[in-house]
Amino acid sequence: MKGISYSRYGGPDVLEYGEVRDPRIGPDAVLVKVRAAAVNPVDWKAREGYLDGMLEPVFPVVPGWDVSGVVVRPGVSVPEFAVGDEVIGYVREDFLSRGTFAEYVAAPVRTLARKPRNLTWEEAAGLPLVGLTAYQVLYQALRVRRGQTVLVHAAAGGVGSIAVQLARHLGARVIGTASEGNHDFVRGLGGEPVRYGEGLAERVRGLAPEGVDAVFDTVGGEALKVSANLLAPEGRLASIADGEVLGYGGRYCWVRPDARDLLKLTELAEQGVVSVHVSQTFPLERAAEAYRLNEEGRTRGKIVVTVDWEGEGEGETAAG
Repeated sequence: MKGISYSRYGGPDVLEYGEVRDPRIGPDAVLVKVRAAAVNPVDWKAREGYLDGMLEPVFPVVPGWDVSGVVVRPGVSVPEFAVGDEVIGYVREDFLSRGTFAEYVAAPVRTLARKPRNLTWEEAAGLPLVGLTAYQVLYQALRVRRGQTVLVHAAAGGVGSIAVQLARHLGARVIGTASEGNHDFVRGLGGEPVRYGEGLAERVRGLAPEGVDAVFDTVGGEALKVSANLLAPEGRLASIADGEVLGYGGRYCWVRPDARDLLKLTELAEQGVVSVHVSQTFPLERAAEAYRLNEEGRTRGKIVVTVDWEGEGEGETAAG
């Protein structure tokens, strides 16, 4: 099958498009025919070796954890899905090897849920990782409740834009940092935008003089330090970007594959609570360009890679 792979750590230039090994499915996994796969910052950080101490690479690595596609073969112990089911997944394993930037992926059942019927393939592919991250941080780590004020950093980005929508659904007031060019976008999500950078503390205090009840940090560094001083009494702080959050009494969060949480996100998407903004799409063979764009760090919403199956049957397998 065709796919994207890399045989050593490095920049986008190490990515190659060509033949990659066919996936094997275990008893509690399914073979998914990939329709779309989203790019996430963690993908290129893994490719550059930043996660080497956490996730062992098995070269050549096929990158990618997000997917939307069609089940073409269930494992022998999978009653949850059948051939032809449309699914989404956060297909992360505890090592780097078999990712979603290919024509097929073997996906453990614990990583999958049914695709939201009202989302396109591209939108659906952009939901799992960022949606699960936002859901698990807001609902489980920060325990956001109605009437609270939440500060979300990078509110126009992949995780941030979903976090704004979910926090609003929970009944919270949301202040979101964003560049001025993204302020209207953040307002459209239901947030109150503020410009990041120097003077951020004063701008947030102008909107929330008594402090904020929860901070969702997605950028780390100076933003995390400033945020810790913006909390109201009993306020809570969580970061997905900077382990230094522990020194401020907060929680460091790493998103987990969870089929139940993903199913909840599917339901919220179908109810119109959560939408996914896809800023740009690339065909699979141009995935390196998608990575380069994502690494610039100014993406609104999601960048998605698509697999063109025009003229081919849904029931085909990687082995033909």
